[in-house]
Amino acid sequence: MKLSRRDAIKLGLGTGAAMFLTRTAASAQESTYIMRTIPSSGERVPAVGMGTRQFSNPASELIPTLRETVRLFAAMGGKVVDTSPSYGRAEVLFGEMIHELGVRDDLFLATKISVRGENLGQEGIEQMRNSLARMHTETIDLMQVHNIRDFETQWRNVLEWKERGRVRYAGMTTSSVRQYDEFARLMETKALDIVQLDYSLGQRRAEERLLPIALDRGIGVLVNLPFGRGRLFRRVGNRPLPEWAHEIDCSSWGQVFLKFIISHPAITCPIPGTDKPEYVIDNLGAATGSLPDPALRKRMMEYYDSLPQA
Repeated sequence: MKLSRRDAIKLGLGTGAAMFLTRTAASAQESTYIMRTIPSSGERVPAVGMGTRQFSNPASELIPTLRETVRLFAAMGGKVVDTSPSYGRAEVLFGEMIHELGVRDDLFLATKISVRGENLGQEGIEQMRNSLARMHTETIDLMQVHNIRDFETQWRNVLEWKERGRVRYAGMTTSSVRQYDEFARLMETKALDIVQLDYSLGQRRAEERLLPIALDRGIGVLVNLPFGRGRLFRRVGNRPLPEWAHEIDCSSWGQVFLKFIISHPAITCPIPGTDKPEYVIDNLGAATGSLPDPALRKRMMEYYDSLPQA
C-alpha cells in the first residue's frame, strides 16, 4: 500500500489525515495487503474488513463522515463489509452510500437474517428481499443466519437463494459463548461456507473448539467484536506499545489487537466497527506488514492477561 501524501490528498483527505495515512503506510513498510482465502471457493479478500453497527441510527450531522468512511474504505482497497437488518438504518444508509459512490462491485457484502416475529420463515425471506433492495444489488455475497435463531428454517431459505444465484456464500453467526456448543454442532454437520464469531485477545474461547472445526472442515471465519466492545482499549489504557509491537509493524493498539486475530490460521477476516476515516486507515494498516508467529502470539496473550482488569 504505497501512498504518498499527494496520493492521500487525491483520496480527498485533509492535510492532517493525509499525514497520518502517510505515516501509517510508511510504518507498514509499504507492504501490500495480507490476503485470506475463502476455503469453499478460493476467492481471496483482504485480511481486515469493516462492520456497520455504528450506522444504525446516526445523527444527521454524522452521515457525511460515515459516507467518507465508506468511500475511503473502498478507495483504499477494503472489501469485506458486514451489516444486518437488525442494525436499525444501517442497511438503508450503507446501501444508499455505496450506490451513490458506485462502489458496490468493489465490495464483498455480508448481511444477515435476524428473525423475531411469528411467521419466521416468511419473515426471513422478506428480510433477504429487503436487503437486496436496500443495498441496490441483485446478489448478496454472504447471507448469514444471525445468532443461529430459527436456524433450520432460515438455513433452508439461504440455501435456496444460493441455488438461485441470489446469494454467493451461506453462513451463520454468534457472539455468545452460550451458543458455542450448538454452533459447533452445526459447523460439524452443515455445508457452511463462512461462519462469524466473537474472538479477540481478551476472549479466546473460540480457539478451544470452533476454530479447529473451521480449519478441519474448510470453513471461512469472520470475526466480530475484535476489540471486545472497547474492553481491550480500556484495559491497555494509555500504556505505550510494547517493543514487540514494532516487530510486527504495529503503530497502534488497534493494529495489535487485529494482528493477533488474523495471525490465527483459521481466520479469514475480522470486521471491526468502523465509523470514521481514521479508523479505516488504522484498521487496514493491520492488514499489512508482518504477523506474530506462535511464540509472539503467546507473549501477546501473556502481556494482555497480566494487565489489571479495566
